[in-house]
Amino acid sequence: MANNTLGHVPDLLRIATAGSVDDGKSTLVGRLLYDTKSVLADQIDAVTRASVDRGLAGPDLSLLVDGLRAEREQGITIDVAYRYFATPARSFVLADTPGHVQYTRNTVSGASTAQLVMLLVDARNGVVSQTRRHAAVMALLGVPQLVLAVNKIDLVEDAATVFAEISDEFRSLTCTLGWSDEQVTAIPVSALHGDNIATRSQNTPFYDGPTLIEHLETVPNGSAASDQPEVGLRFPVQYVIRPRTPEYPDYRGYAGQIAAGRVSVGDEVVVSPSGVRTTVTQIDTADGQLATAHTGRSVTLLLADDVDISRGDLIASAVDAPEPIQQFSATVCWLADKPLRPGARLLLKHGTKTTQAIVGTLDVLFDEQNLALTDAPDSLELNHIGRITVQIAEPIPADDYQVNRESGSFLLIDPQGGNTLAAGLVGDALASLHLQELV
Repeated sequence: MANNTLGHVPDLLRIATAGSVDDGKSTLVGRLLYDTKSVLADQIDAVTRASVDRGLAGPDLSLLVDGLRAEREQGITIDVAYRYFATPARSFVLADTPGHVQYTRNTVSGASTAQLVMLLVDARNGVVSQTRRHAAVMALLGVPQLVLAVNKIDLVEDAATVFAEISDEFRSLTCTLGWSDEQVTAIPVSALHGDNIATRSQNTPFYDGPTLIEHLETVPNGSAASDQPEVGLRFPVQYVIRPRTPEYPDYRGYAGQIAAGRVSVGDEVVVSPSGVRTTVTQIDTADGQLATAHTGRSVTLLLADDVDISRGDLIASAVDAPEPIQQFSATVCWLADKPLRPGARLLLKHGTKTTQAIVGTLDVLFDEQNLALTDAPDSLELNHIGRITVQIAEPIPADDYQVNRESGSFLLIDPQGGNTLAAGLVGDALASLHLQELV
């Protein structure tokens, strides 16, 4: 008998950090882990001893998260690391990302699945070029919620005025990039001392909003911006299961993770790119059968008809299945030291499918500092964002990124070394930003 639970993923918020170098991201993440009691006592003891050895009066909480030797030695974050913590109200997965310009690609990776990004600024420096760069990247990625954490608020005189000025400048920036006031929250904090992290600080009487943890516990955890249309099922097939055992002689299931939407027994679906229509007859999981499953759930689908399906195909809702495309425009963030030029032959990975690709034209370059578009560049350099055209050997059933983040994103890969070269968004994501005209 099927288990009629809906298969909801527990209340989970995916968050990421961003910001410039030395804005205090590692200390903030360490503080969140410490204040939510998400670290073991021996870890705290080890950090305390290491801090004393460095001549510090209290524990350096950044040592809880800067795990690489190079990170500890330099006092910076280099790689993306995922942290897990929880409060009684909600569980969290946090991508701790670097602040250095040369690691922008890591920030893109960490924030690509985030439902909320905590963007830090140093109260003494305010909004800087890297703040603007990261805000632009988050806008392109469609991150639904932003928190501006004005850190080190304890180190400035007239903190109320400083906080107000930084908040106003940042809101002007995010408004231009397409966020509403409801999607952006500014909080004055001191990660070092814990001000406004878990408890309200007596040092910021001018601020009457929520603490950072209170906000994280109550912010909507939708996977897309509030004005993003809801889409039907998007289920990239990861593996075809055929046991061929005496117990299951004719079992044929299609395993994967639901990228978007929901699926129920009896739903009519379309298999792309073939276009064959069929019906879902069973939803299996490691814990038993479900009547309905939602986004994020790993399941195995059984279908009414014996359809030719393989890894890389997409099972989608028959109501709004995407049309397979073979030539399209896309917005990409170039992540490699070697420049991208027209005619480059690469691999494109979309969902579980990988196919050959040729880059056509480089149409525009995004100037994230001046929030403007410039005419077609000769190449895209490291950390450049631009709109290009791509032609691929086999069609992919992709949505426009503005319709659905999961089924509208892809990677460009080096066919020789297998390295990721670019993160791509199907369609013209730049059109969603309120930018200046082409110059």
